[in-house]
Amino acid sequence: MSLYETVFIARQDISGTQVDALADSFTQLVAEQGGEIKKREYWGLRNLAYRMNKNRKGHYVLFNIEAPPAAVAEMERTMRINEDVLRYLTIRVDTLEEGPSPIMQSRGSREDRPRRDRDRYGEPRDAIDSAPPEPAAAPQPAAAEPTEA
Repeated sequence: MSLYETVFIARQDISGTQVDALADSFTQLVAEQGGEIKKREYWGLRNLAYRMNKNRKGHYVLFNIEAPPAAVAEMERTMRINEDVLRYLTIRVDTLEEGPSPIMQSRGSREDRPRRDRDRYGEPRDAIDSAPPEPAAAPQPAAAEPTEA
């Protein structure tokens, strides 16, 4: 059997559970045709590079598939018909990658990064806090009290 990677983008206005149900239907379709989904990743709701059918965002899903070409052709035909699928791309690969995809790896490293400790103007907050306080204004001389004449 051949090895494939497929990514499809679902519309932004459907819920995450609907995206899971859509992915389940594609998984079942491939299984009925004699194939198997080796890995399935939900990449989340992400911005699109340009508007597609009035959508600015889309739900991204990745499949690693081991299936005969007829099963993949049937899955693509079903994706073409389904109105919730904006785009899809299937490529044939020599080997399937084990472990998380680069998209999922970068998502994990985002939390590992230290927070930037800078204010709006690019100066470190420590420099602002340790700056000497501005001198207080000199006291104004008191007004002379009126004298009774």
